[in-house]
Amino acid sequence: MNTSDDILTRSTSRPLAFFDKAMAFVTEVPAAILVVLETVILFAGVVSRYVFDAPLTWTDELASILFLWLAMLGAVIALRRGEHMRLATFLNWMSPARRAWVETLGTCTVVLFVAMLLLPSYDHIVDQWIVTTPALEWHDGVRVAAIGVGAVLMLAIALARLLERSSAAEVVSCVVLIAALVGALWFLKPVLMTLGNINLLIFFVGLVGLCVALGVPIAFSFGIATMGYLVLTTTAPLTIVVNRMDEGMSHIILLAVPLFVFLGALIEMTGLARAMVDFLASLLGHVRGGLQYVLLGAMYLVSGISGSKAADMAAIAPALFPEMKKRGAEEGELVALLSASGAMSETIPPSLVLITIGAVTGVSISALFTGGLLPALVGMLALGILIYFQMRHEDMSGVPRATWGQIGKLFLISLPALALPFVIRTVVVEGVATATEVSTVGVVYTLLAGIFIYRQFDWGRLYPILVGTASLSGAILLIIGCATAMAWALTQSGFSRSLVELMTNVPGGKIGFLLISALMFTILGSVLEGIPAIVLFGPLLFPVARAVGVHEVHYAMVAVFAMGLGLFAPPFGVGFYAACAIGKVEPDKAFSRVWPYLGVLFIALLIIVAIPWLSIGFL
Repeated sequence: MNTSDDILTRSTSRPLAFFDKAMAFVTEVPAAILVVLETVILFAGVVSRYVFDAPLTWTDELASILFLWLAMLGAVIALRRGEHMRLATFLNWMSPARRAWVETLGTCTVVLFVAMLLLPSYDHIVDQWIVTTPALEWHDGVRVAAIGVGAVLMLAIALARLLERSSAAEVVSCVVLIAALVGALWFLKPVLMTLGNINLLIFFVGLVGLCVALGVPIAFSFGIATMGYLVLTTTAPLTIVVNRMDEGMSHIILLAVPLFVFLGALIEMTGLARAMVDFLASLLGHVRGGLQYVLLGAMYLVSGISGSKAADMAAIAPALFPEMKKRGAEEGELVALLSASGAMSETIPPSLVLITIGAVTGVSISALFTGGLLPALVGMLALGILIYFQMRHEDMSGVPRATWGQIGKLFLISLPALALPFVIRTVVVEGVATATEVSTVGVVYTLLAGIFIYRQFDWGRLYPILVGTASLSGAILLIIGCATAMAWALTQSGFSRSLVELMTNVPGGKIGFLLISALMFTILGSVLEGIPAIVLFGPLLFPVARAVGVHEVHYAMVAVFAMGLGLFAPPFGVGFYAACAIGKVEPDKAFSRVWPYLGVLFIALLIIVAIPWLSIGFL
């Protein structure tokens, strides 16, 4: 690069660096504060109602107002940090130059979507301003303004990313391509208006599939396809998109998403997860395959505390992998098992997917939490049997066996950690707190245990954890919002009726319906992940399940377990790549090794399909 290029780069990068720091401060500090406020407000509601028998009528209302702001600020942070969920498989196969151009095209797509949101967001604020909340008597426009502010901030970040990472030639070529595509579709609008439901294939299969394959984040892929469908094939105003996003992201039950993500990070930081792992290792570490069994048991227990599988795996892997490698385990095999254990534990409450099912389908959260334990246990037993045959010749010479005294000591140390999953479930089932509020009980419990019992609380990590919580939650909730808008478009098109008729008439009755659903949700879990798939198809298929005689909790377990298989199945499942990243192993080393584990989990899925009692026996 010559001197003039150096000067140009410095003159461009300095303002962008300042902008990035300013944007981080403007979004991350308020988001971190909001996570704390939501925890305090909801926990205060639990204490006032259950301890003092004096309910605070305004807590849910204030929490709901702040929640939408947290969701949108989190989505902004996720965009700035590159943490929105997307499919990167095809990008990883491209040359660096081609990948850079495709990344630019994806960023331009994000710019187009958020720019199209601006005017409808303003109109939605105006429409909602006349609505006042019942307890606080605030204008509802204060709450929904979060969507407009978030759109403005995301637009600024996307434009800055183009300036920072893309050349002028890449930006111009991408803008010309998008403009040409938009112009061609606009020219064809009269034709599209006559195609009826064929447009669903064009926009919600073709355009969504193309955007996802090109690495556009899933939320923005859904959003741009929905916008395009409404503009080019209907007369519906775009404010309906913002309205549906607001509806999808504002379910009070979804407040559990950031709070359980926060809880998952805390159990790792405070040492609760490590205490559980050490106790299980003292019990089983001396037997053949013992640490593999410990990994499964630890994932089962930790998943009963956190709602985030990435957090669960990040808490377990560092505690076990070093010793497992010392015993000769291949790193690819370890990551394959870690990935499979993530799939196995998808139904364990408080799974974020279960919470989402409750929010969008109306199924009892308490019933879902109760019904999710045995299906995961079936998956764990299936993996345990495979491990037994794989490790039956493992050389255990030199591996000491823990004494009963050591086991007892580790049990006492781990007891507060082991009690937490039972505390969470008991609080929900006994009606002490709602599924949203129980997460705050877990957070307070973990904070107290970490500070006073384990004496392990790194205050320096708290702020990054709060920001990371906001980022992951925002990414999840923006997907839910955009998927809700897309689901509305699908419903209005009449697609829902066609799908209901098709699924009702599948051969094989209930079993046939369940098997087709399992296959469909496995594919959707691989391509879209579980939450967007549930938001899109849950409201459509759960009524069909009831109509053909399938219990809704049984159907939920089949769907969630199947989506877990897809989520952790290569080459598309992002959970598989998350496991590789946590284990610090290249995906190709685990690619071939994960299939036996997924195979036995598929057998477990068939057992769950065939035996409804596993899902509903304890309801």
